[in-house]
Amino acid sequence: MSTGFQFWDYVIFITYAVLILGIGLWVSRDKKGEQKNAEDYFLASKSLPWWAIGASLIAANISAEQFIGMSGSGFASGLAIASYEWMAALTLIIVGKYFLPIFIKKNIYTIPEFVEKRFSSNLKTILAVFWIALYVFVNLASVLYLGALALETIMGVPLVYGVIGLSLFAAAYSLYGGLSAVAWTDVIQVVFLVFGGLVTTYLALDYVSGGEGFLSGLKTVYNTVPERFEMILDTSNPEYKNLPGIAVLVGGMWVANLYYWGFNQYIIQRTLAAKSLKEAQKGILFAAFLKLLIPLIVVIPGIAAFVMINDPEIMNNLGGFAQQNLPSLQAADKTYPWLLQFLPVGLKGVAFAALTAAIVSSLASMLNSTSTIFTMDIYKEYVNKKATDKQIVNTGRISAGIALIIACIMAPLLGSLDQAFQFIQEYTGVVSPGILAVFLLGLFWKKTTNKSAIIGVISSIPIAMYFKVAPKGWSNAAFFVDIPFMDQMGYTLLLTMLVIIGFSYAQHRGKNDEKGITITKELFKTSPIFNIGAFAIMLILAALYALFW
Repeated sequence: MSTGFQFWDYVIFITYAVLILGIGLWVSRDKKGEQKNAEDYFLASKSLPWWAIGASLIAANISAEQFIGMSGSGFASGLAIASYEWMAALTLIIVGKYFLPIFIKKNIYTIPEFVEKRFSSNLKTILAVFWIALYVFVNLASVLYLGALALETIMGVPLVYGVIGLSLFAAAYSLYGGLSAVAWTDVIQVVFLVFGGLVTTYLALDYVSGGEGFLSGLKTVYNTVPERFEMILDTSNPEYKNLPGIAVLVGGMWVANLYYWGFNQYIIQRTLAAKSLKEAQKGILFAAFLKLLIPLIVVIPGIAAFVMINDPEIMNNLGGFAQQNLPSLQAADKTYPWLLQFLPVGLKGVAFAALTAAIVSSLASMLNSTSTIFTMDIYKEYVNKKATDKQIVNTGRISAGIALIIACIMAPLLGSLDQAFQFIQEYTGVVSPGILAVFLLGLFWKKTTNKSAIIGVISSIPIAMYFKVAPKGWSNAAFFVDIPFMDQMGYTLLLTMLVIIGFSYAQHRGKNDEKGITITKELFKTSPIFNIGAFAIMLILAALYALFW
C-alpha cells in the first residue's frame, strides 16, 4: 500500500519517537552516586501521582490489540465489542475499592508475591510460571505481530523488520529505566494515543457523511447499519459465539475483566507504585473515565470502514488507492491500517504516532512486568536469595531482553489469525478463570486453604480445555458441549470455585485458614471524590447500555 507519507508526517513521527526516547532515558538516569534498587526499578520508587497512574494504566492497556484488533472486531461485529471497554470501567471501580486496599496493605511488588503471603511459595511459583508464559507467548507476541502488521500495511515495512523495530524501540528505554521510565513516558504516549485516535475517528466519519463532519457521519453510520450498534447480540448473530448476549453483562465478561484489571501484573503494578492508596484509587478512577472514551477511538472507525466499503458511491469517490488491502470479514484486522491512508498530510503522522505509542507503551509495560515476576518470584526465590540490588536490577533487564527475543520469534507465527483480539481473549480465558477463582476466594473467604487453591488452579486447565476442545462434530454428543468461550470462562470459574471450596472443607472441616485475610469496613472506605466519580461512571454506563441495547 502506498503510505502517502510526506515531509511533515515524517517530522511529526520522528519528533514523537525522539520525545519518547528522550523522556524515557532522562527519567531512567541514575542519580549521582546512587544505584537503582528493586523499588526504584520495579515500582518507580513508589512515587507516581494519580494522573500518571491513570494515564499509564490506559497506555499499558490500549495497544495494537485495541487499535488493530478491536477495530477489526468492530468491522466484523459492530459496537458489541465495546463491552470489553465499558465493562472495564465498572471493573476498575471494583478493583480500586475492594482489591487494591488489600494489595497495598500487604506491601507487595508482584501479584505472585501476594499469593505467597496468602497461600504458599509453591502456589506462587505455579502462578508465576503461568504468567510469564502467558505474557511471552500470547501478550507480547500478539502485540508485536499486530504492530508489525500495521507497519507492513501502512508503510510497506516487511513484517519481520517491523517486529524487530518495535522491539528495539520499546527496549531502548524500558529495559534500562524500569517502571519509572515506562510510566512517565506513558503520560506522553496516552496524549498521542487519544488525540491521534480521535483524529482518525473524526476523518472516517467525515468521509462517510460526505464532508459534513463528525456528528453527521455518526448519524449516517447509525442509520445505515443500526444492527451494528446492538450491544447485546442474539443467537442469530454470526458473532454470538464471541459475544454471547447477556453474558457480556452478567457472565464470563466479568471473568476476563476482573482477572485482567485486578490480578494482572502489568496492570496492577502501576497502582502498587502509587504514593498512597488514595492516590492509586484516584488514578484508577481517571483510567475508568478514559475507558468510556476508548470505543469512540477504536471501535467506531471499524464500523465506519464497514459502511465505506459497502457503499459503491463512497468507494468510487475515494479512488483506486482505496481498493488496496481492503479489509473483509475474513481479514478484519486490516481495517485500522486501511483507514489511515485517508488522513491528510501531518495528521497521518499524528495518527501513526498514536498507533505506535499504543504498541510501544504496552510492549514496555509487559516487558517490565515479565521481568518483575521472573526476578522477584523466580530468581530471588530459587536462584539467588541473597542477591544485591545491582544483581536484581541487572537480572530484571536480562530477563526482559530474553522474553523480548522469544516473543519476536513467536510473533510472525500468528499471521493466520483474522481477529487477533478474539484470539488473545480466548487463550487468556483458558488460565484466567482458575487464577481468578483462587484470588477471589483467597481474598474474601478465610476458609480457603493452600492445598485446595493448588488443586483448584491446576484442575481449572482440564476443566477449561474440556469446554474448549470438544472433538469436531461431537458437540451434540452427551459428554461434550459447544458453547461460546465467554460462557466457557464463566462455567470454568464456577466449577473451579466449587473444587476449591470442596477441598477446603474436606481439609479443615469448615475452620478458617491460618493465613485467611481479616476484612473490615474501614479497609474498604473510599474518599468522597472516588465515590462521586464511581457513581457518575455507573450512570453513564447505564445510559449507554439503555441507548444501544
